[in-house]
Amino acid sequence: MTVSIFVFGIFPALLLSAALFDLTSFTIPNPLPVAMFVLFAAFLLAIELSGHNVGFGQAGRHLLAGAIALAVGIAMFARGWIGGGDAKLFAMACLWLGWDAMYEYAIVASLMGGVLTVALLILRRFPLPPFLAAQPWLLRLADRDSGVPYGVALALAAIFVLPDTDLIRLASAS
Repeated sequence: MTVSIFVFGIFPALLLSAALFDLTSFTIPNPLPVAMFVLFAAFLLAIELSGHNVGFGQAGRHLLAGAIALAVGIAMFARGWIGGGDAKLFAMACLWLGWDAMYEYAIVASLMGGVLTVALLILRRFPLPPFLAAQPWLLRLADRDSGVPYGVALALAAIFVLPDTDLIRLASAS
């Protein structure tokens, strides 16, 4: 397995899985962020084993981004603004994307979250057609009292920002 499979395949697949889980169940299962953390460590090890030195400074900036994002996410969760899964997904996305992409990621995720929220508010003003109302997850999504599956915006924003990160350069060089 080449190092690039982590960045171009596994990480985006985990992000899309989190988005799909959140969209259909309003939850992000704990094994997904745990897998993201473990696979990031495996990615760093694979980079080192391929003969490229990541260095503590570069790895440390990724860890710092993840730690700060987790603290921010926990604070937002404590205020009831986001779910616990969203906080963990945000932290793991920042871990992978790194310090240099964290600000851009937060902005893009906020914008995508706003678009998602407005789209759901519009959707929730109209009854679902009967053929769609047969799907329990769509009924829950269309329910005016339901929240917003913000993990969808977080995952899509991470995929959007990913091509401009040092992660891509690291994976491509290995």
